[in-house]
Amino acid sequence: MAAGGGSPSIVEFFGGEDGYRCGYCRSDTGNLSHGMWAHSMTVQDYQDLIDRGWRRSGKYVYKPIMNQTCCPQYTIRCRALRFQASKSHKKVLKKMLKFLSKGEVSKAASEEEPMDSHIEDVATCDFPYKSESQVTQSELTPLAVDQAERVENEDKDSGETKEEGNVQKVESDSVQICTDKDTPVPAEPSHSAKAAHAPPKPGKGADLSKPLCRKAKDIRKERKLQKLLQNQMGTAEGSQLQGDQAFLLQNSKSKTNQPKNIEDFVSVPLPDDARHKLEVRVVRSSPPSSQFKATFQESYQVYKRYQMVIHKDPPDKPTISQFTRFLCDSPLEAEHPPNGPECGYGSFHQQYWLDGKIIAVGVIDILPYCVSSVYLYYDPDFSFLSLGVYSALREIAFTRQLYAQAPDLCFYYMGFYIHSCPKMRYKGQYRPSDLLCPETYTWRPIEQCLPLLEHSKYSRLTQDGKAVDEGGLKELGRVKVLLKRTVMPYSVYKKRRKGPSDEASVQQYASLVGQSCSERMLLFRS
Repeated sequence: MAAGGGSPSIVEFFGGEDGYRCGYCRSDTGNLSHGMWAHSMTVQDYQDLIDRGWRRSGKYVYKPIMNQTCCPQYTIRCRALRFQASKSHKKVLKKMLKFLSKGEVSKAASEEEPMDSHIEDVATCDFPYKSESQVTQSELTPLAVDQAERVENEDKDSGETKEEGNVQKVESDSVQICTDKDTPVPAEPSHSAKAAHAPPKPGKGADLSKPLCRKAKDIRKERKLQKLLQNQMGTAEGSQLQGDQAFLLQNSKSKTNQPKNIEDFVSVPLPDDARHKLEVRVVRSSPPSSQFKATFQESYQVYKRYQMVIHKDPPDKPTISQFTRFLCDSPLEAEHPPNGPECGYGSFHQQYWLDGKIIAVGVIDILPYCVSSVYLYYDPDFSFLSLGVYSALREIAFTRQLYAQAPDLCFYYMGFYIHSCPKMRYKGQYRPSDLLCPETYTWRPIEQCLPLLEHSKYSRLTQDGKAVDEGGLKELGRVKVLLKRTVMPYSVYKKRRKGPSDEASVQQYASLVGQSCSERMLLFRS
């Protein structure tokens, strides 16, 4: 877990926004969310917020109003330690290997694995914004900014984000992996409730609702490893993680008769006469490192071309200031605790260098328990490499790499899963994965959620009717408030306040962020 200390999170809360345009179903006013402008935020606070359904776009942090918005967006995470690449994932990895070693280009790639067709024109939200330079001590509200239009776009592209190692250079001669958000999900249950449940007829193939068959000796091996781990860690919550550790250990052993995993493709050395060289560098974007500053212009040019070709933006729209607000500015404070990853926590850009030139950039956040994918943009000339899929797979491998340095960091967050939008279901193919219940804020395996979402686009995913939001608001008076540069609990502020009561707004804020965050973060009041 990230170490404490440093400056606290400072936020200004906005109530439920008026409806704005939805990039998924094209409704003009159906997209509804709550929002906060974050002037600074600790990685632990942001981790806790995304575990309550929040998500950031630049310094704007928003939470869909799940039971009202036209297309409910469920937070999705992949259990990275247990992830197994599917056939289509391996196909993308092999395609990259062939391109690097022999220069082979697959002409049918764009048809087989569409990258952004469903993401086009999604970037049209109309949140009120204000750039940080306009913010005064007494007025923190952001004004209209292009960046907000990317809130939806960001989540869709988050599946495409790539993350490499946190080191400056990672595996220069090895293949890397990304997620293509538009790629169909071969292993995902059918989109009809009937198909999701119906077992296959005898002799007609595997039952997708059941786990893959495994050899008895492999099961015995995993149980033995799990038993050893359980003797070392006795906590109830640790049991799933221990199982994940055992799974990872098992798969790191002899590969005889074992299916290939991401690392088997990523670590393959290329021949001496390889046609191309791919290198991935992870640079800190906030505060900007020297490497980030040195490559800023080149990175921006890739983004501008991506927006113009893939999202059909006019040439004057992807400006440097819009790029900076949307993908470079971050409220997250950089942290380097002794028990954390070598690169530290915070916001980073993962740059894909092909033959000395940037061809793609994945924007990621490294948090106490996860790598969170934010956005991916790439040079359209390299669409044939399915960089979306490739980068997502790479981020999963990266999460595993960080786990070796920080054992709490074992999840890969892919943003939002939108079941009501068929083209956004691709994230369900990265398994095993969980969806966040919008009422109890507990995680449920996606297989258990799909039948519920087939029945209703908004659903309480936790089936225990008695379960409640354990982290919800319990004591409004303990909410931390920042007034005229003075920090005080809401109970004190309430007595000092002049004018109409703002209790309803503060109560809504605290119930959405949860008791813990409301006592750590400072809610700006004027």
